[in-house]
Amino acid sequence: MVSTGQNTTAGALRHVLGHLLTPLLMCLGMGLAYLGAFHAPQPHDLRVDIVGSGPATQVLAQTLQDKAVGALDVRTVPDRATAATALARQDSYGAYIPGDHPELLVASASSDTSAMAVEKVFTQVAADRDAPLKVTDLAPTAAGDPTGQGVFFLLVAVSIGAYASVAVIGAAGAALPMRLRALLAAGTSLVVSLIGTLFAGPVFHLVDHGLAGVWALSWLYAAGILLIGVGLHTYLRRWTTLGVMVLFVMLNFTSSGGIYRPELQPGFFGSLHAFWNGAGLVEGIRSHVYFDGHALGGNVLVLTLWFLAGALLVTLAGRTESRRATTSVPARGPLSSGPRKTDAGRADGADPKTEKEREEEMEETVAV
Repeated sequence: MVSTGQNTTAGALRHVLGHLLTPLLMCLGMGLAYLGAFHAPQPHDLRVDIVGSGPATQVLAQTLQDKAVGALDVRTVPDRATAATALARQDSYGAYIPGDHPELLVASASSDTSAMAVEKVFTQVAADRDAPLKVTDLAPTAAGDPTGQGVFFLLVAVSIGAYASVAVIGAAGAALPMRLRALLAAGTSLVVSLIGTLFAGPVFHLVDHGLAGVWALSWLYAAGILLIGVGLHTYLRRWTTLGVMVLFVMLNFTSSGGIYRPELQPGFFGSLHAFWNGAGLVEGIRSHVYFDGHALGGNVLVLTLWFLAGALLVTLAGRTESRRATTSVPARGPLSSGPRKTDAGRADGADPKTEKEREEEMEETVAV
């Protein structure tokens, strides 16, 4: 005969093994995402300009294009002003002005890593001509963010505050009406965005102006994550934490452009950059703070579409829950006066399995 103790041990072992699946999937996903996106950054079609219009300029541009073998997209522009405009519009990531005293124009606020990649190329070009290279940064970052990557870490902080709140609202607040959960999501996103704005401004000085715009973009971003997460919880339950981590960490951080822009990443992550919400926040803040709002409208549109997707998902989830409640209500006799309470304070009609799932989900969320 199998003893009760053995049955208990076997059951506990199955329980632990079942719950190990989530962290193992997280390990697999994070490794594939982060190492796939960041382990070997190489430029491809990185736009750079050569300033000038004579034959020597054309020869230099063509020589660089041939040597780069797809790494660079080398073009010529007639003058310094045109090159500066291309940098300000983020159409180019470097402009080389040849001559006895060569100069390289960059805009590090667009991407410090891209600027460094361009500088490496043209430092060698100048060295081949025995001339020191002067580097002029036309769009430097704020003093509190010398590497230009502070906006990325702001994205991380706001994202964690948003997606970690999803399970709390979804699991602990599962008994609340969906409308109330949606309001909690909106209120939480407001608090998260205010915390992020404090980090960006008074605390760490990541930006030196435009804080109101940083807050508005952060709120729209956080609200989108919370609404999508709360809506997904109706369908994914205890897998919600893993789901939002895939969407808003694994695919989001790696495609945001906060560390490497798409021109330095594999094509998959570069393609996500065009429409993922993390890229909308990072590029939106850069555009608003450093580039006079150029292309800001497109980034706001991306964040708005994610917000609207969250609102739609919450609406659908609310209807789904209403249908489930209608079909699961047991028939009651005329003398029934409502659900009785157990010693634990739980209504007899409540599903013990659901209660257990909520507790386990909260434990997993705290662990993450």
